[in-house]
Amino acid sequence: MNTLFIHCRPGFEGEVCSEIADHAARLNVAGYAKAKPSSACAEFICTEDDGAQRLMQGLRFSQLIFPRQWARGGFIELPETDRISVILAYLADFPQCGSLWLEVVDTNDGKELSNFCKKFEAPLRKALSAAGKLVEDAAKPRLLLTFKSGREVFVGLAEAGNSAMWPMGIPRLKFPREAPSRSTLKLEEAWHHFIPRDQWDERLHSDMTGVDLGAAPGGWTWQLVNRGMLVTAVDNGPMAESLMDTGLVQHLMADGFTFKPRQPVDWMVCDIVEKPARNAALLETWIGEGHCREAVVNLKLPMKQRYAEVKRLLERIEEGFKARGIRVAIGCKQLYHDREEVTCHLRRLDVKKPKSA
Repeated sequence: MNTLFIHCRPGFEGEVCSEIADHAARLNVAGYAKAKPSSACAEFICTEDDGAQRLMQGLRFSQLIFPRQWARGGFIELPETDRISVILAYLADFPQCGSLWLEVVDTNDGKELSNFCKKFEAPLRKALSAAGKLVEDAAKPRLLLTFKSGREVFVGLAEAGNSAMWPMGIPRLKFPREAPSRSTLKLEEAWHHFIPRDQWDERLHSDMTGVDLGAAPGGWTWQLVNRGMLVTAVDNGPMAESLMDTGLVQHLMADGFTFKPRQPVDWMVCDIVEKPARNAALLETWIGEGHCREAVVNLKLPMKQRYAEVKRLLERIEEGFKARGIRVAIGCKQLYHDREEVTCHLRRLDVKKPKSA
């Protein structure tokens, strides 16, 4: 199992290769990354038998930026019939697994395989259980089968607590009809990714206040209001009347880059289309000067050197907080609902409630 197979957004295969190669070099794991453009996946081929396992053990999946899912293992060819026997034979040296996910890559060809996977899963699951290879145990590794076609599959392992929360890293979120725009799903997914579900009642509750910079028409504001927060929506454009009718939103027609709250708030969110360096600076200012406790901000990416640019901005943000003597948890992920962007989450750790600068 010397291959690390990684899912990603189509068009970002190069970023995944750059990111995983960067980490492999830091962890002294020898190998090379490869990917085909627009294939929605990448591979890191390790030159040592335990390389993929050491790489996964040395990294937290939640801290990777561009990968959606990963697994260590290898490819096998399947016959037209009796595929299950071939898979069982390949799994002879695999450990017992605690769960099974059948996946495809996020391309049109991959989506066409979804029906095949749905039909194939039940008999495969039954055969794995009968062979003693699959039990219900969350402490055991997850078995991930990624079908490139009906005849080729990547058979891999990942720790359930160190891989994607959803198959292929794609959350099953339902668009709320009351929300003014589909961008609302970006913020909902960010909360799922960055905030443990058992902390939502503590960190996303109705006694809190929030600011949405570049709010119109209110997709992100809707998420804050849906949690019962009082929200200041900052945008020169119009907000959805349904949000204003809630009585929880104050709309200020102002520039999101110059606005500052009179009192610290719990949350600042921002999805302004602007150069990533400017949005990153905004994020550092709001957290660093105590205007908010937590923030979610999207960074729109350039067309080239996207991983290098994100890495540079994150390092600059981290250095800025060290210079201020402030402890901050920093997370960054290209979410499923993102496009040419990544989502950053920052949480100030040094005080329970930030003070005004």
